Amino acid sequence: MYIAEQLRTKNISEYLLYMWQVEDTMRAYRLDAERIATEYIPLFGLDEEKSKALKEWYESLIQMMREEWVTEQGHLQVNKNVLIMLTDLHQQLLKSSKQPFYSAAYYKALPFIVELRSKGESHDKGEIENCFDALYGVMLLRAQRKEISAETAIAIDHIAKFIGMLSEYYKKDKAGDLDL
Repeated sequence: MYIAEQLRTKNISEYLLYMWQVEDTMRAYRLDAERIATEYIPLFGLDEEKSKALKEWYESLIQMMREEWVTEQGHLQVNKNVLIMLTDLHQQLLKSSKQPFYSAAYYKALPFIVELRSKGESHDKGEIENCFDALYGVMLLRAQRKEISAETAIAIDHIAKFIGMLSEYYKKDKAGDLDL
C-alpha cells in the first residue's frame, strides 16, 4: 500500500508492475489475509497502526480479486484501468506530430514487441500489455536468479526505455504539461 502510493505518483509503469507482483503475492498466500498478516506484513517492520492499515488494504484487494474472478490468474480491474489509460496515451502520442522522440522510441522497440507477440500467447493483447508482460516476466526470472539470454536482455532494454518514456509522458499528462 505504501509502496504502491509512492509509485503511483512517481512512476506509473513501476506501479503497475508492483501491483501485478502484489496480485501474485496474494495468490502465493492463497488469498489468506490472516497468513499475509502474520507471515508477510511483519517483514516490512511497520508499526502496529501501519500494519493494520496494510492488512486492511490486502483484505480489500483479496475481496476484489474474488469478486472479479482473478484468484488464479489475470489482473484486477483497477490495474487493467491503468493499462487502458497508458494504451490510450500511447495512441495519442503516436498520432501527435509534436512527440517525435516518443514515436522513435516506439519504432525502435516495435521489432522486439512483434517478436515477443509471435513467440507467446499474447496475440489477443495489445502492444503495451505485451510490453508489461515481458517486463514482468523478466522481473520474475531475475528474482529467481534465472539466466536471461543476451537477445532477451537487448529486447527488454529497448522495451524498458520505451515504457519508461511512456511513463514520463503519463506523468506530464497528469500534471497538465503534455502538449499533444
